[in-house]
Amino acid sequence: MSRREAEDYEHGSAPLTAVVLFNLGTPSAPTTPAVRRYLREFLADPRVVEVPRALWLPLLHGIIVPFRAPRTAAKYARIWQPAGSPLASATASLERALQSELERRGHHLTVRHAMRYGEPATAAVLDVLHREGMTRMLGVALYPQYSAATTATALDAVGDWLRGKRRQPALRWVRSFADHPSYIAALACSVRSHWASHGRPDRLVMSFHGMPRRTLELGDPYHCECRKTARLLAQALELDDTQYLVSFQSRFGAEAWLQPYTEPSLRELARAGVRRVDVVCPGFVADCLETLEEIAIEGKQAFLSSGGAEFHYIACLNDSPQWVAGLADLVESELLGWPTRQAADAGQLAASAARAQALREAAR
Repeated sequence: MSRREAEDYEHGSAPLTAVVLFNLGTPSAPTTPAVRRYLREFLADPRVVEVPRALWLPLLHGIIVPFRAPRTAAKYARIWQPAGSPLASATASLERALQSELERRGHHLTVRHAMRYGEPATAAVLDVLHREGMTRMLGVALYPQYSAATTATALDAVGDWLRGKRRQPALRWVRSFADHPSYIAALACSVRSHWASHGRPDRLVMSFHGMPRRTLELGDPYHCECRKTARLLAQALELDDTQYLVSFQSRFGAEAWLQPYTEPSLRELARAGVRRVDVVCPGFVADCLETLEEIAIEGKQAFLSSGGAEFHYIACLNDSPQWVAGLADLVESELLGWPTRQAADAGQLAASAARAQALREAAR
């Protein structure tokens, strides 16, 4: 134990249960230098790009980042908000709303959020909680469908942090929630609310983030979980197979990715005479570059320029009341057995310390 760690820890301190929400991350600003730093960290992760490092890293740093960063920065500039990155502000709002909802339900715990890439960094957030006395941690990766490139790498970062700690917390992890009833219900509520205000489309497109096709062949369950989410959402909305389409966006590189691809699908629908499409992104719980720019701007342009008449993007769940309640349901189910409904007071701590001292004396 380092001297600093010893100074931060006091024997007999109250146990702290923490719920940590993990999201992907975002550049700190819509500028080329900030995006360059972000892409270097993100695309250097071997979970994200499964190419031998000796081949990939020179290509990444010598060609991809220098050429891609300015274009990506321009895309971020189109969606940047007064509060900053949409993903960052939405995730922070979700943290605050979940904290309030769990407190309303009688839980005594701390909710925090961390980013896998960028700020607030995973290790920095966990260090703060560790100093505050965290003894139990429930990690919730905010990726509804499991993928090694998202969920697994978030857990990798937690594992890296744990390796440097003598006083490790008990750890639980939400692997995915692709078919969780509260998540499906929140999605369906969001779509119905949009339709109540804007009418129904000719076709609902459910666009998920893409992954290389070979990840499915190697055993990644992501594609299957996306399909399951889509099927359950369609059932909740009472849609038949002709009323919705599942597609995959954000293709990168030359190899085959999961299909059908979103943008070509939107163009094909327009050319086939579909007048209006609504697009929802059930693989993202918070709006980000992939939803606000790639779908709401570029996807719209692709559909309308190909002959479509009306395009609607249905926002992510973000911090909507239905999703906050649904996430609280999920967290509560994962917290079972952990005493979060009663805070330890000074008297309880004193009694516990006395019992511990008595046991030590009896053991002598």
